[in-house]
Amino acid sequence: MAEGYEHNLQHVLAALRRLDVLIELCLLKFRRQHKLTEPRELRGLYIADEEVAVALQSPTAAVEPPSMSPQEAEVEQALHQRLAEMSQHMHHKAATSVRQGITLALPLLANIFELSAFELDTLVICLAPEVDLKYEKLYAYLQDDVTQKRPTVRLILDVLCQSFVDAMAARAAFSPQAHLFRYHLLHFAELPSGQASAWLARPLKVDERIVQFILGSSQVDSRLAPFVKVLEPKAAPVLNGQDEVASQTWLTLTQNYLDKKFPEYGKLVYSLQGPCPMERRATAEALAQQLGMLLLLVDLDALLNAPLPVETALQLTFREGLLQPAAVYVEHCDRLLADDDKSAMARTVLCQTIEELSWLTFLASVSPWQPTEELVRRHIFIRVESPAATFAQRTHLWESWLDNGRSTVAAAELTVLANTFRFTAGQIQTACHTARNLAIARDGVDYCIGVRDLYAACRLLSNQKLTQYAQKRQPKFGWHDLILPDDRKAQLREICQWMHYHHVVFGAWGFERKLSLGKGLNVLFAGPSGTGKTMAAEVIAGELGLELYKIDLSMIVSKYVGETEKNLSRVFAEAATSNAILFFDEADALFGKRSEVKDAHDRYANIEINYLLQKMEEHEGMVILATNLQKNLDEAFLRRMQFVVDFPVPDEVHRQRLWHAVFPPEAPLATDIDVAFLARRLKLTGGNIKNIALSAAFLAAEHTGVIGMEQIMLATKREFQKLGKVCVRSDFEQYYDLVKDPEEVV
Repeated sequence: MAEGYEHNLQHVLAALRRLDVLIELCLLKFRRQHKLTEPRELRGLYIADEEVAVALQSPTAAVEPPSMSPQEAEVEQALHQRLAEMSQHMHHKAATSVRQGITLALPLLANIFELSAFELDTLVICLAPEVDLKYEKLYAYLQDDVTQKRPTVRLILDVLCQSFVDAMAARAAFSPQAHLFRYHLLHFAELPSGQASAWLARPLKVDERIVQFILGSSQVDSRLAPFVKVLEPKAAPVLNGQDEVASQTWLTLTQNYLDKKFPEYGKLVYSLQGPCPMERRATAEALAQQLGMLLLLVDLDALLNAPLPVETALQLTFREGLLQPAAVYVEHCDRLLADDDKSAMARTVLCQTIEELSWLTFLASVSPWQPTEELVRRHIFIRVESPAATFAQRTHLWESWLDNGRSTVAAAELTVLANTFRFTAGQIQTACHTARNLAIARDGVDYCIGVRDLYAACRLLSNQKLTQYAQKRQPKFGWHDLILPDDRKAQLREICQWMHYHHVVFGAWGFERKLSLGKGLNVLFAGPSGTGKTMAAEVIAGELGLELYKIDLSMIVSKYVGETEKNLSRVFAEAATSNAILFFDEADALFGKRSEVKDAHDRYANIEINYLLQKMEEHEGMVILATNLQKNLDEAFLRRMQFVVDFPVPDEVHRQRLWHAVFPPEAPLATDIDVAFLARRLKLTGGNIKNIALSAAFLAAEHTGVIGMEQIMLATKREFQKLGKVCVRSDFEQYYDLVKDPEEVV
């Protein structure tokens, strides 16, 4: 038995030596065809009269040469015998090499793209000038044209076909749907501008990526560089949120498919669905790593914006997956759900390309993606949804990713992080890396990751696209700043405890299984303006370590039908991934009562409210609604509130506390400030008191440099005017002279 080829190039050179024999046979035929003409130095540069006469003798002379002499027949028979022996020898050596695990490019291409022996020989003929320039001279001579250095269709038929009938049958190999051209292995070379040529005379060229592949290169096709890269998974990532049974099932299924245990089906396609890109890719990476394969990462968004035609780009991409070989991972498949013509075409072409060129494909998207019926019916299509990681899984992931050798974070603190931030596996990994970078920036080589670094990293990850529809509020207040009745403060603390122990009640105690919706926390703050609703929201956000976003209703509510719902959907989608508290101030403007349907406007307004109710029930985070008029809210909203906190106008005791707390310690206060009088006679909210204190400070800065009763009374007068209230003597008593108008008659 013949020994195998030591390497791929050895086999390529053997194929070229076999081509040399084919060319010798073709030369014999060529010389017989031109035996009536005298030898001349300028053959190919002009056409002699006798050549015209020979051409007219037989219409099939190109493939049916004149009869040969006995000597010519003997030489030709010897060449055919040599060709047969070389072909058999190459076949045995190639088979041995494959058994020894040596990859040979030409047989592999024939196997991958189902090339016939004729097509593979055609590929070798077109490849030859890329390896050795001597073939340019040979091809020019055989084509009787010194300028034609590339093989044409006519030359290939002359070299490989023995009869006119064989040549006619072989023409099908050069059609656009033939495998050599459909999969872009060959293409017709461009002719000089303005030059036309018959189909038989058109020169052929091997695709540059195929040339490099045959010669042993694994570099990705340069045309794919803007949207494709190869990934070699180094270690098996955590399959986010997936249990070990499901993971093992997918691994076994994929291995059985690769072992061809599903002969009745064609391709294996995984549809990975979930909100986190890293999480979706982690599933594909884990399978690829455990199966010992590469991943070809494809950015579908960039592909659709590339200068290449969509069909060509997808075919070259999936062809690259076969050449590497690598499983193809297509990200941003949500783009295929759009209504535009380009997305619709891409959807169809992608499904066709998977059927033709895929061997293992992962389609990643946020939303469920449904392929064509043919793809589902004829192939194995597996949907993998990435559920949100449970509290226990998040805790384990924090412990796994955090470098304990460089961390001072206790296990209890990681438990709080896992409960506070409902991150995916990928987000937790990124947060740990970000925290490490923050610690290095602060401490240098001797860095140590603290819990503050982790919280800072989590907040950086949480701050995404909500700023388009909301204003981020930085919590500046603590519990000591809240001047409220004790019962109201207790309610606010209960809200925080609800969030602190969410994982215990819903996870460990099993309440999550009892509820399909309503696992989030919806809170209503009701009360007059200035009673502390926004401050309370900031205090809760600060206590929980979460971002607070005050929704900008002007960016949400739209006069156009359906736009309000779209905006709300984006807000809740971003909130789900941002782990942020949504704060709807003056919510009655958006969450008002549903009305009786009298016209189209009423109907669409009710649709918006119903949609909002649905999104609030689906949302698993925290939503705070603030309203000045609770009675204006629809009862359906009130039923969905876990907490309703009433913020009353402060009584005298609380007003006195507000007056004491409103001035900073650094403020220069006069000794004549009568806080008891201010609390007793001025029945104002905390917001009004804050405005008065600030105005008094500016008045003092301009005149006396000290904040006293005179400045406070003048500031109170301005606040009353703003509220539409009249300054009367009974309210101001002995300080009335400080606020009355100069022209007023006493």
